Amino acid sequence: MELWFTENHSDSVRFSIRVDEHLYTAETDYQRIDVFQSLEFGKLLALDGYVMITEKDEFIYHDMIVHVPMAVKKDVKNVLVIGAGDGGTIRELCRYNTIEHIDLVEIDEKVVEVCKEYFPSMTVSLDDKRVDIHYADGLRFVRRKINEYDLIIVDSTDPFGPGEGLFTKEFYGNCYNALTENGVLVNQHESPFYINDAKAMCAAHERISSVFPLHRVYQAHIPTYASGHWLFGFASKGLDPLKDLDEDYWNNLGIRTKYYNTELHKGCFALPNYVIDMIKNGLEGEY
Repeated sequence: MELWFTENHSDSVRFSIRVDEHLYTAETDYQRIDVFQSLEFGKLLALDGYVMITEKDEFIYHDMIVHVPMAVKKDVKNVLVIGAGDGGTIRELCRYNTIEHIDLVEIDEKVVEVCKEYFPSMTVSLDDKRVDIHYADGLRFVRRKINEYDLIIVDSTDPFGPGEGLFTKEFYGNCYNALTENGVLVNQHESPFYINDAKAMCAAHERISSVFPLHRVYQAHIPTYASGHWLFGFASKGLDPLKDLDEDYWNNLGIRTKYYNTELHKGCFALPNYVIDMIKNGLEGEY
C-alpha cells in the first residue's frame, strides 16, 4: 500500500508527496503538528495540513529570508524573529559573528520540541548563547518594543490560525516602532499564483507599504510551497535592497550557501508582470 501526504493548494488543486512513514502527530492549543518521512524530500513538517519545511528544500526559504537583508544592512546587532520554531532562520542568522542578540518568539513550544527531535540539522543553533527563545504571541511581544531591533524577520505560517495576527496593519506598525533607524523588516509574503494566496499577498503588501516608506517584493522557487513560486517582502525605514546591497562586503564574509548569492540577490527583485500588476492594482482583472 502506498502512503501519500496531500495538501490542498486551492479548491481544485492538490499537491501530493509519497511518504514512507507518519513519524509524529499531535494536536496543540494552536495547531496540528505532523512529521512524515518522505521518499523524495526527506522528513517533512506539516502544520494544520500545510507543508512548513522539508529536509530537501528548506535551505531555499531560509537562505532567502536571512541573507537578503543581511547583505543590505551590515550593522545588524539585534534581531527579532517571529515564528521560525523549526530553527532554520536562527541557524542562518547565527552564521554572522556581528550579530549580538536574537529574540526568537514562537507561540507554540511544541513546534520547537518536535523540530529538535526530528530536524536536528535545522535546530542546531537554538542553543546559541546569543539566542533567547520566548514562547509568546508575536503580535503582543512586539507591542512593547521601541527602537530596539536592527532587523525583524517574520517567519510566520499562513494568515489564518496562529499566524493571522502577523498580517495586520497594527502588527506592521508595531514592527516599525520596534526597529532602529534604517531598520529592516523581512516577511514571508505568500504566493501570487492561487487566488487565496494572492489575496493574502496583496493585503500584506498594501498594509506594509502604508507603514514603511520603502517596500519591495522579491521571489524564490520553493518546490514544496504552493505553486512553487514564493514571495518575500523587504521593508525598511530607508535602506533599498538593491541600491544599498554591498556585494563585496557579503562575499568577503565567506559564508557558503546552497541557494543565495549576490547575483541572485539582484535578480530576485525582478518580478513577472502579473505580480507587478497585482502589487500595483490588487487583483482587479487577474481572476
